[in-house]
Amino acid sequence: MNIAQTTQETLGLMKESLAKNVTVSTGLTAYDLQAPAKNLYPTITPLRNSLPRVARLNPGDAARWRTISSVTGSGFDAMGWVPEGQRSASMSYQAVLNTAPYLTLGEEDTVTFEAEAAAQGFEDINATATLRILQKTMRKEEHALMGGNTSLALGTPGAPTLTASGTGATLPSATYSVIVVGLTFEGYSNSSLAGGISTTKTITGNDGNTYTLNGGSSMRSANVTQAVTLGQTLFTTAPLINGAVAYAWFVGPAGSETLQAITTINSASFSAPLASGQQSATVIAADNSRNPTLAFDGLLTVGFNPVNSAYVQALASGTAGTGTFMTSSGRGSVVEIDNMLVQMWNTYRLSPTVIYVNAQEQKNITNKCLTNASGPLIRYNVAADSDNGGPYGVSASGVVRWYYNPFSVDAGCDIPVKVHPDLPPGTILAYCERLPVWYQSNQTPNVAEVMTRRDYYRVDWPLRTRRREFGVYTEEVLAVYAPFGVGILTNIGNG
Repeated sequence: MNIAQTTQETLGLMKESLAKNVTVSTGLTAYDLQAPAKNLYPTITPLRNSLPRVARLNPGDAARWRTISSVTGSGFDAMGWVPEGQRSASMSYQAVLNTAPYLTLGEEDTVTFEAEAAAQGFEDINATATLRILQKTMRKEEHALMGGNTSLALGTPGAPTLTASGTGATLPSATYSVIVVGLTFEGYSNSSLAGGISTTKTITGNDGNTYTLNGGSSMRSANVTQAVTLGQTLFTTAPLINGAVAYAWFVGPAGSETLQAITTINSASFSAPLASGQQSATVIAADNSRNPTLAFDGLLTVGFNPVNSAYVQALASGTAGTGTFMTSSGRGSVVEIDNMLVQMWNTYRLSPTVIYVNAQEQKNITNKCLTNASGPLIRYNVAADSDNGGPYGVSASGVVRWYYNPFSVDAGCDIPVKVHPDLPPGTILAYCERLPVWYQSNQTPNVAEVMTRRDYYRVDWPLRTRRREFGVYTEEVLAVYAPFGVGILTNIGNG
Protein backbone atom coordinates (compact mmCIF):
# COMPACT_ATOMS: atom_id res chain seq x y z
CA MET A 1 0.00 0.00 0.00
CA ASN A 2 1.49 3.33 -1.05
CA ILE A 3 1.55 6.53 0.96
CA ALA A 4 -1.11 8.25 -1.16
CA GLN A 5 -3.58 5.42 -0.61
CA THR A 6 -2.97 5.42 3.16
CA THR A 7 -3.48 9.15 3.36
CA GLN A 8 -6.71 8.87 1.39
CA GLU A 9 -8.08 6.18 3.69
CA THR A 10 -7.11 8.18 6.78
CA LEU A 11 -8.91 11.24 5.48
CA GLY A 12 -11.94 9.09 4.75
CA LEU A 13 -12.03 7.77 8.30
CA MET A 14 -11.75 11.30 9.67
CA LYS A 15 -14.71 12.41 7.58
CA GLU A 16 -16.76 9.48 8.86
CA SER A 17 -15.93 10.31 12.48
CA LEU A 18 -16.80 13.97 11.99
CA ALA A 19 -20.11 12.94 10.47
CA LYS A 20 -21.13 11.04 13.67
CA ASN A 21 -24.07 12.58 15.58
CA VAL A 22 -23.48 13.95 19.11
CA THR A 23 -26.23 12.59 21.45
CA VAL A 24 -27.03 12.88 25.16
CA SER A 25 -25.35 9.53 25.70
CA THR A 26 -22.10 11.14 24.54
CA GLY A 27 -22.01 12.83 27.95
CA LEU A 28 -21.47 16.39 26.76
CA THR A 29 -24.17 17.76 29.08
CA ALA A 30 -24.45 19.97 32.12
CA TYR A 31 -24.87 18.33 35.55
CA ASP A 32 -27.89 19.85 37.32
CA LEU A 33 -27.58 18.97 41.03
CA GLN A 34 -30.10 20.69 43.28
CA ALA A 35 -28.53 22.31 46.32
CA PRO A 36 -28.48 21.76 49.22
CA ALA A 37 -28.95 18.07 50.05
CA LYS A 38 -32.50 17.13 51.02
CA ASN A 39 -32.76 15.82 54.59
CA LEU A 40 -35.39 13.08 54.23
CA TYR A 41 -35.41 11.75 57.78
CA PRO A 42 -37.98 12.52 60.51
CA THR A 43 -36.98 14.61 63.50
CA ILE A 44 -39.97 14.24 65.85
CA THR A 45 -39.37 15.15 69.50
CA PRO A 46 -42.71 15.92 71.21
CA LEU A 47 -41.46 15.38 74.77
CA ARG A 48 -38.31 17.43 74.22
CA ASN A 49 -40.40 20.17 72.65
CA SER A 50 -42.96 20.33 75.46
CA LEU A 51 -40.92 19.77 78.62
CA PRO A 52 -39.71 23.02 80.23
CA ARG A 53 -35.94 23.47 80.09
CA VAL A 54 -34.49 25.18 83.14
CA ALA A 55 -30.86 26.25 83.54
CA ARG A 56 -29.57 26.58 87.11
CA LEU A 57 -27.26 29.42 88.04
CA ASN A 58 -24.77 27.22 89.95
CA PRO A 59 -25.70 23.68 88.89
CA GLY A 60 -22.86 21.70 90.44
CA ASP A 61 -22.85 17.94 89.95
CA ALA A 62 -26.59 17.25 90.41
CA ALA A 63 -30.06 18.75 90.60
CA ARG A 64 -31.37 18.61 94.17
CA TRP A 65 -34.75 19.41 95.66
CA ARG A 66 -36.74 18.56 98.77
CA THR A 67 -40.21 17.13 98.47
CA ILE A 68 -42.82 17.42 101.19
CA SER A 69 -45.07 14.59 100.10
CA SER A 70 -47.62 14.75 102.92
CA VAL A 71 -48.81 16.89 105.81
CA THR A 72 -50.45 14.87 108.59
CA GLY A 73 -52.61 16.64 111.13
CA SER A 74 -52.43 15.94 114.85
CA GLY A 75 -54.96 13.61 116.45
CA PHE A 76 -57.34 12.39 113.78
CA ASP A 77 -55.95 13.65 110.50
CA ALA A 78 -59.42 14.63 109.21
CA MET A 79 -60.66 16.27 112.43
CA GLY A 80 -59.68 19.72 113.67
CA TRP A 81 -61.83 20.05 116.78
CA VAL A 82 -60.14 21.77 119.75
CA PRO A 83 -61.75 22.41 123.18
CA GLU A 84 -62.29 26.00 124.32
CA GLY A 85 -59.13 27.56 125.64
CA GLN A 86 -56.86 24.63 124.69
CA ARG A 87 -54.25 24.22 121.98
CA SER A 88 -53.89 21.63 119.23
CA ALA A 89 -50.91 19.31 119.02
CA SER A 90 -48.36 19.74 116.20
CA MET A 91 -48.88 18.33 112.76
CA SER A 92 -46.12 16.30 111.06
CA TYR A 93 -44.40 16.35 107.68
CA GLN A 94 -42.87 13.76 105.40
CA ALA A 95 -39.89 15.41 103.65
CA VAL A 96 -37.48 13.71 101.24
CA LEU A 97 -34.25 14.97 99.64
CA ASN A 98 -34.11 14.13 95.95
CA THR A 99 -30.84 14.04 94.00
CA ALA A 100 -30.56 13.65 90.23
CA PRO A 101 -26.99 13.78 88.82
CA TYR A 102 -26.46 15.62 85.57
CA LEU A 103 -25.68 13.33 82.64
CA THR A 104 -24.28 13.99 79.17
CA LEU A 105 -25.84 13.17 75.81
CA GLY A 106 -24.10 13.84 72.53
CA GLU A 107 -23.11 12.90 69.00
CA GLU A 108 -20.13 13.64 66.75
CA ASP A 109 -19.18 13.87 63.09
CA THR A 110 -16.16 14.74 60.95
CA VAL A 111 -15.62 16.62 57.69
CA THR A 112 -12.46 16.17 55.65
CA PHE A 113 -10.72 19.14 54.05
CA GLU A 114 -11.40 17.61 50.63
CA ALA A 115 -15.12 17.27 51.37
CA GLU A 116 -15.24 20.85 52.61
CA ALA A 117 -13.62 22.14 49.42
CA ALA A 118 -15.69 19.97 47.12
CA ALA A 119 -18.96 21.14 48.76
CA GLN A 120 -18.39 24.80 47.91
CA GLY A 121 -21.33 26.09 45.94
CA PHE A 122 -23.45 23.11 47.06
CA GLU A 123 -23.89 23.65 50.83
CA ASP A 124 -21.97 24.86 53.86
CA ILE A 125 -21.08 21.35 54.87
CA ASN A 126 -19.72 22.32 58.30
CA ALA A 127 -22.98 24.06 59.18
CA THR A 128 -25.28 21.38 57.77
CA ALA A 129 -23.28 18.60 59.43
CA THR A 130 -23.69 20.41 62.75
CA LEU A 131 -27.43 20.70 62.15
CA ARG A 132 -27.70 16.97 61.52
CA ILE A 133 -25.68 16.18 64.64
CA LEU A 134 -28.00 18.42 66.67
CA GLN A 135 -31.08 16.76 65.22
CA LYS A 136 -29.74 13.29 65.97
CA THR A 137 -28.83 14.35 69.52
CA MET A 138 -32.37 15.61 69.99
CA ARG A 139 -33.78 12.30 68.78
CA LYS A 140 -31.57 10.41 71.23
CA GLU A 141 -32.66 12.84 73.93
CA GLU A 142 -36.31 12.10 73.10
CA HIS A 143 -35.68 8.41 73.73
CA ALA A 144 -33.99 9.28 77.02
CA LEU A 145 -36.89 11.46 78.18
CA MET A 146 -39.37 8.75 77.32
CA GLY A 147 -37.59 5.67 78.67
CA GLY A 148 -34.04 6.24 79.90
CA ASN A 149 -33.28 3.80 82.71
CA THR A 150 -30.85 4.16 85.57
CA SER A 151 -32.88 2.70 88.45
CA LEU A 152 -35.19 -0.14 87.37
CA ALA A 153 -33.62 -3.56 86.74
CA LEU A 154 -35.75 -6.18 85.00
CA GLY A 155 -33.78 -9.02 86.57
CA THR A 156 -34.53 -12.61 85.56
CA PRO A 157 -38.04 -13.33 84.25
CA GLY A 158 -40.10 -16.19 85.57
CA ALA A 159 -40.29 -19.26 83.38
CA PRO A 160 -43.03 -19.17 80.74
CA THR A 161 -46.07 -21.46 80.66
CA LEU A 162 -46.53 -23.55 77.49
CA THR A 163 -49.48 -25.32 75.92
CA ALA A 164 -50.16 -26.89 72.51
CA SER A 165 -53.56 -27.19 70.87
CA GLY A 166 -55.58 -26.67 67.72
CA THR A 167 -55.40 -28.04 64.18
CA GLY A 168 -54.15 -26.82 60.84
CA ALA A 169 -50.79 -25.44 61.94
CA THR A 170 -47.60 -26.35 60.07
CA LEU A 171 -45.20 -26.35 63.02
CA PRO A 172 -43.37 -29.70 62.76
CA SER A 173 -43.88 -32.33 65.42
CA ALA A 174 -41.18 -32.03 68.08
CA THR A 175 -40.52 -31.14 71.68
CA TYR A 176 -39.91 -27.41 71.82
CA SER A 177 -38.09 -25.42 74.48
CA VAL A 178 -38.99 -21.77 75.13
CA ILE A 179 -37.02 -19.03 76.89
CA VAL A 180 -38.29 -15.46 77.43
CA VAL A 181 -36.36 -12.19 77.81
CA GLY A 182 -37.92 -8.91 78.94
CA LEU A 183 -37.22 -5.65 77.12
CA THR A 184 -37.35 -2.10 78.45
CA PHE A 185 -38.39 0.80 76.24
CA GLU A 186 -34.75 1.18 75.21
CA GLY A 187 -34.39 -2.57 74.73
CA TYR A 188 -37.40 -2.68 72.44
CA SER A 189 -36.04 0.27 70.43
CA ASN A 190 -32.61 -1.36 70.10
CA SER A 191 -33.77 -4.88 69.19
CA SER A 192 -35.19 -6.61 66.13
CA LEU A 193 -35.64 -10.12 64.78
CA ALA A 194 -32.99 -9.48 62.13
CA GLY A 195 -30.48 -7.75 64.41
CA GLY A 196 -31.15 -9.72 67.58
CA ILE A 197 -31.77 -8.63 71.15
CA SER A 198 -29.55 -5.82 72.41
CA THR A 199 -27.32 -6.82 75.31
CA THR A 200 -24.26 -4.58 75.61
CA LYS A 201 -22.28 -2.50 73.16
CA THR A 202 -18.77 -1.16 73.57
CA ILE A 203 -18.27 2.21 71.90
CA THR A 204 -14.84 3.54 70.94
CA GLY A 205 -15.02 7.31 71.08
CA ASN A 206 -13.17 9.65 68.78
CA ASP A 207 -10.72 10.24 71.63
CA GLY A 208 -9.76 6.56 71.57
CA ASN A 209 -11.38 5.79 74.91
CA THR A 210 -14.07 3.13 75.22
CA TYR A 211 -17.25 2.81 77.24
CA THR A 212 -20.03 0.23 77.42
CA LEU A 213 -23.79 0.75 77.19
CA ASN A 214 -26.38 -1.78 78.35
CA GLY A 215 -28.97 -2.26 75.62
CA GLY A 216 -32.13 -2.74 77.72
CA SER A 217 -32.68 -6.51 77.98
CA SER A 218 -33.25 -8.69 81.03
CA MET A 219 -31.50 -11.93 81.86
CA ARG A 220 -33.02 -14.94 80.08
CA SER A 221 -35.56 -17.06 81.92
CA ALA A 222 -35.31 -20.75 82.64
CA ASN A 223 -36.41 -22.89 79.72
CA VAL A 224 -39.66 -24.88 79.60
CA THR A 225 -40.46 -27.66 77.13
CA GLN A 226 -43.66 -28.74 75.40
CA ALA A 227 -44.36 -31.59 72.98
CA VAL A 228 -46.18 -30.50 69.80
CA THR A 229 -47.75 -32.71 67.17
CA LEU A 230 -48.23 -31.64 63.56
CA GLY A 231 -51.28 -29.39 63.28
CA GLN A 232 -51.01 -27.96 66.78
CA THR A 233 -50.00 -24.40 67.66
CA LEU A 234 -47.49 -23.76 70.43
CA PHE A 235 -48.74 -21.13 72.91
CA THR A 236 -46.50 -19.49 75.50
CA THR A 237 -47.17 -16.96 78.28
CA ALA A 238 -44.62 -15.36 80.58
CA PRO A 239 -45.18 -13.83 84.02
CA LEU A 240 -45.51 -10.06 83.72
CA ILE A 241 -42.26 -8.12 84.23
CA ASN A 242 -42.64 -4.68 85.77
CA GLY A 243 -40.82 -2.19 83.55
CA ALA A 244 -40.93 -4.34 80.42
CA VAL A 245 -42.81 -3.05 77.38
CA ALA A 246 -41.94 -6.05 75.21
CA TYR A 247 -40.88 -9.70 75.40
CA ALA A 248 -38.43 -11.65 73.26
CA TRP A 249 -39.10 -15.34 72.65
CA PHE A 250 -36.37 -17.91 72.01
CA VAL A 251 -37.70 -21.24 70.73
CA GLY A 252 -36.11 -24.50 69.57
CA PRO A 253 -34.68 -27.75 70.85
CA ALA A 254 -33.54 -27.55 74.47
CA GLY A 255 -30.11 -25.93 74.54
CA SER A 256 -30.47 -24.55 71.00
CA GLU A 257 -33.24 -21.99 71.40
CA THR A 258 -33.10 -19.05 68.96
CA LEU A 259 -34.96 -15.74 68.69
CA GLN A 260 -38.30 -16.29 66.96
CA ALA A 261 -40.55 -13.41 68.04
CA ILE A 262 -40.68 -10.04 69.81
CA THR A 263 -44.11 -9.13 71.19
CA THR A 264 -45.46 -6.14 73.10
CA ILE A 265 -47.60 -8.41 75.25
CA ASN A 266 -46.41 -11.18 77.57
CA SER A 267 -47.44 -14.05 75.30
CA ALA A 268 -46.80 -15.45 71.84
CA SER A 269 -47.92 -18.28 69.57
CA PHE A 270 -46.04 -20.33 66.97
CA SER A 271 -47.87 -22.19 64.22
CA ALA A 272 -45.32 -22.22 61.36
CA PRO A 273 -41.84 -23.74 61.05
CA LEU A 274 -39.21 -21.82 63.00
CA ALA A 275 -36.89 -19.41 61.21
CA SER A 276 -33.26 -20.46 60.87
CA GLY A 277 -30.12 -18.42 61.44
CA GLN A 278 -31.56 -16.41 64.33
CA GLN A 279 -29.78 -15.14 67.47
CA SER A 280 -29.08 -17.81 70.08
CA ALA A 281 -30.48 -17.52 73.60
CA THR A 282 -27.00 -18.16 74.99
CA VAL A 283 -26.08 -14.59 73.95
CA ILE A 284 -28.31 -13.34 76.78
CA ALA A 285 -26.00 -13.98 79.74
CA ALA A 286 -26.83 -11.14 82.18
CA ASP A 287 -29.38 -8.50 83.08
CA ASN A 288 -28.53 -5.53 80.84
CA SER A 289 -31.71 -3.57 81.40
CA ARG A 290 -30.30 -0.35 82.91
CA ASN A 291 -27.32 2.03 82.81
CA PRO A 292 -26.88 2.98 86.46
CA THR A 293 -24.13 5.60 86.01
CA LEU A 294 -24.66 6.92 82.48
CA ALA A 295 -28.43 7.46 82.23
CA PHE A 296 -31.31 9.22 83.92
CA ASP A 297 -34.83 7.85 84.30
CA GLY A 298 -37.34 8.79 81.63
CA LEU A 299 -41.07 9.19 82.22
CA LEU A 300 -41.88 5.52 81.58
CA THR A 301 -39.20 4.32 84.01
CA VAL A 302 -40.33 6.83 86.64
CA GLY A 303 -43.86 5.52 86.25
CA PHE A 304 -42.91 1.84 86.36
CA ASN A 305 -40.69 2.23 89.42
CA PRO A 306 -42.92 1.20 92.36
CA VAL A 307 -41.21 3.59 94.80
CA ASN A 308 -42.79 6.52 92.91
CA SER A 309 -46.44 5.48 93.45
CA ALA A 310 -47.49 6.27 89.88
CA TYR A 311 -50.54 4.60 88.37
CA VAL A 312 -49.51 1.46 86.47
CA GLN A 313 -51.95 -1.09 85.12
CA ALA A 314 -50.75 -4.09 83.12
CA LEU A 315 -53.67 -5.78 81.43
CA ALA A 316 -54.16 -9.45 82.24
CA SER A 317 -52.32 -12.04 80.16
CA GLY A 318 -55.50 -13.16 78.43
CA THR A 319 -55.36 -15.51 75.47
CA ALA A 320 -51.81 -16.55 74.61
CA GLY A 321 -50.68 -14.80 71.45
CA THR A 322 -53.40 -12.14 71.49
CA GLY A 323 -53.49 -10.90 75.09
CA THR A 324 -56.26 -8.80 76.59
CA PHE A 325 -57.90 -6.00 74.65
CA MET A 326 -59.08 -2.66 76.00
CA THR A 327 -62.77 -2.66 76.83
CA SER A 328 -65.45 -0.38 75.45
CA SER A 329 -67.63 1.15 78.17
CA GLY A 330 -70.61 1.29 75.81
CA ARG A 331 -70.89 5.05 76.34
CA GLY A 332 -68.09 6.32 74.13
CA SER A 333 -65.08 5.68 76.37
CA VAL A 334 -62.55 2.98 77.31
CA VAL A 335 -62.94 1.23 80.66
CA GLU A 336 -59.19 0.93 81.35
CA ILE A 337 -58.54 4.60 80.63
CA ASP A 338 -61.54 5.62 82.74
CA ASN A 339 -60.21 3.52 85.63
CA MET A 340 -56.82 5.22 85.37
CA LEU A 341 -58.36 8.69 85.34
CA VAL A 342 -60.62 8.10 88.32
CA GLN A 343 -57.80 6.48 90.32
CA MET A 344 -55.42 9.39 89.67
CA TRP A 345 -58.14 11.80 90.76
CA ASN A 346 -59.18 9.85 93.87
CA THR A 347 -55.59 9.38 95.03
CA TYR A 348 -53.88 12.62 94.04
CA ARG A 349 -56.60 15.04 92.90
CA LEU A 350 -55.14 15.61 89.47
CA SER A 351 -55.71 14.71 85.84
CA PRO A 352 -53.34 13.96 82.96
CA THR A 353 -53.02 16.81 80.50
CA VAL A 354 -51.84 14.63 77.60
CA ILE A 355 -52.14 10.96 76.61
CA TYR A 356 -49.37 9.56 74.39
CA VAL A 357 -50.15 6.45 72.34
CA ASN A 358 -48.75 4.35 69.55
CA ALA A 359 -50.59 4.49 66.23
CA GLN A 360 -51.95 1.01 66.99
CA GLU A 361 -53.49 2.15 70.28
CA GLN A 362 -54.95 5.30 68.77
CA LYS A 363 -56.76 3.08 66.30
CA ASN A 364 -57.89 0.73 69.06
CA ILE A 365 -59.13 3.60 71.26
CA THR A 366 -61.09 4.96 68.31
CA ASN A 367 -62.63 1.56 67.63
CA LYS A 368 -63.66 1.20 71.28
CA CYS A 369 -65.15 4.69 71.49
CA LEU A 370 -66.80 5.03 68.07
CA THR A 371 -69.22 2.13 67.94
CA ASN A 372 -72.74 1.71 66.62
CA ALA A 373 -73.95 2.67 70.07
CA SER A 374 -72.06 5.96 70.03
CA GLY A 375 -73.45 6.97 66.63
CA PRO A 376 -71.60 7.81 63.39
CA LEU A 377 -69.46 10.92 63.44
CA ILE A 378 -69.22 12.22 59.87
CA ARG A 379 -68.19 15.72 58.89
CA TYR A 380 -69.84 17.19 55.82
CA ASN A 381 -67.97 19.78 53.76
CA VAL A 382 -70.83 21.44 51.88
CA ALA A 383 -70.07 23.81 49.01
CA ALA A 384 -71.43 27.33 49.09
CA ASP A 385 -73.98 26.54 46.36
CA SER A 386 -75.21 23.31 47.94
CA ASP A 387 -78.70 24.77 48.32
CA ASN A 388 -78.82 24.93 44.54
CA GLY A 389 -77.88 21.29 44.14
CA GLY A 390 -74.13 21.94 44.06
CA PRO A 391 -71.47 19.40 44.99
CA TYR A 392 -70.60 18.38 48.52
CA GLY A 393 -67.74 16.49 50.14
CA VAL A 394 -67.64 13.89 52.88
CA SER A 395 -64.59 13.26 55.08
CA ALA A 396 -64.43 9.54 55.73
CA SER A 397 -62.95 7.93 58.84
CA GLY A 398 -62.50 9.56 62.22
CA VAL A 399 -60.20 9.42 65.18
CA VAL A 400 -60.32 10.20 68.89
CA ARG A 401 -58.29 13.40 69.21
CA TRP A 402 -59.34 14.25 72.78
CA TYR A 403 -60.43 12.12 75.70
CA TYR A 404 -62.86 13.73 78.12
CA ASN A 405 -62.02 13.29 81.80
CA PRO A 406 -65.09 13.93 84.00
CA PHE A 407 -63.13 13.21 87.18
CA SER A 408 -61.96 16.72 87.88
CA VAL A 409 -63.22 20.04 89.15
CA ASP A 410 -64.97 22.57 86.92
CA ALA A 411 -66.95 19.92 85.05
CA GLY A 412 -63.93 17.97 83.81
CA CYS A 413 -61.45 18.56 81.01
CA ASP A 414 -60.48 17.38 77.52
CA ILE A 415 -57.16 15.52 77.28
CA PRO A 416 -55.42 15.52 73.86
CA VAL A 417 -54.53 12.05 72.56
CA LYS A 418 -51.23 12.24 70.66
CA VAL A 419 -49.37 9.63 68.65
CA HIS A 420 -45.75 9.39 69.80
CA PRO A 421 -43.28 8.09 67.19
CA ASP A 422 -41.32 5.93 69.64
CA LEU A 423 -43.90 4.59 72.10
CA PRO A 424 -44.27 0.83 71.53
CA PRO A 425 -47.61 -0.75 70.66
CA GLY A 426 -49.42 -2.04 73.72
CA THR A 427 -48.35 0.81 76.04
CA ILE A 428 -50.12 4.11 76.81
CA LEU A 429 -48.47 6.97 78.72
CA ALA A 430 -50.70 9.52 80.45
CA TYR A 431 -48.84 12.50 81.82
CA CYS A 432 -49.82 15.54 83.88
CA GLU A 433 -47.57 18.27 82.47
CA ARG A 434 -48.70 20.96 84.91
CA LEU A 435 -49.87 20.49 88.46
CA PRO A 436 -53.33 21.93 89.18
CA VAL A 437 -53.58 25.25 90.96
CA TRP A 438 -54.19 23.68 94.37
CA TYR A 439 -50.67 22.22 94.24
CA GLN A 440 -48.86 25.33 93.08
CA SER A 441 -48.50 27.18 96.37
CA ASN A 442 -45.19 25.33 96.71
CA GLN A 443 -43.78 27.00 93.56
CA THR A 444 -43.84 23.73 91.62
CA PRO A 445 -46.17 24.20 88.64
CA ASN A 446 -44.44 21.57 86.49
CA VAL A 447 -44.59 17.85 87.15
CA ALA A 448 -41.23 17.48 85.38
CA GLU A 449 -38.51 19.71 83.97
CA VAL A 450 -35.33 19.20 82.00
CA MET A 451 -32.69 20.70 84.28
CA THR A 452 -29.70 21.78 82.20
CA ARG A 453 -26.23 22.33 83.51
CA ARG A 454 -25.12 23.21 79.99
CA ASP A 455 -27.63 23.10 77.17
CA TYR A 456 -26.79 22.21 73.56
CA TYR A 457 -23.28 23.26 72.65
CA ARG A 458 -20.88 22.49 69.81
CA VAL A 459 -17.28 21.45 70.43
CA ASP A 460 -14.66 21.96 67.69
CA TRP A 461 -11.78 19.66 68.53
CA PRO A 462 -8.19 20.70 67.75
CA LEU A 463 -6.99 19.63 64.31
CA ARG A 464 -5.05 16.36 64.35
CA THR A 465 -5.40 15.44 60.69
CA ARG A 466 -6.79 17.08 57.58
CA ARG A 467 -10.33 16.69 58.83
CA ARG A 468 -12.49 18.82 61.11
CA GLU A 469 -13.93 17.00 64.12
CA PHE A 470 -16.84 18.42 66.07
CA GLY A 471 -19.63 17.27 68.34
CA VAL A 472 -22.89 18.50 69.84
CA TYR A 473 -23.51 17.79 73.53
CA THR A 474 -25.95 18.62 76.30
CA GLU A 475 -25.59 18.13 80.05
CA GLU A 476 -28.95 17.63 81.68
CA VAL A 477 -31.25 15.53 83.82
CA LEU A 478 -34.99 14.94 83.84
CA ALA A 479 -36.24 16.12 87.22
CA VAL A 480 -39.65 14.59 87.97
CA TYR A 481 -41.02 16.42 90.99
CA ALA A 482 -44.42 14.72 91.11
CA PRO A 483 -44.07 11.15 89.77
CA PHE A 484 -47.68 10.46 90.73
CA GLY A 485 -48.56 12.65 87.73
CA VAL A 486 -47.60 9.73 85.47
CA GLY A 487 -50.06 7.00 84.47
CA ILE A 488 -49.23 3.89 82.43
CA LEU A 489 -51.38 1.24 80.76
CA THR A 490 -49.37 -1.63 79.32
CA ASN A 491 -49.60 -5.21 78.03
CA ILE A 492 -52.50 -4.15 75.81
CA GLY A 493 -53.51 -6.59 73.09
CA ASN A 494 -54.13 -5.39 69.55
CA GLY A 495 -57.87 -5.51 69.17
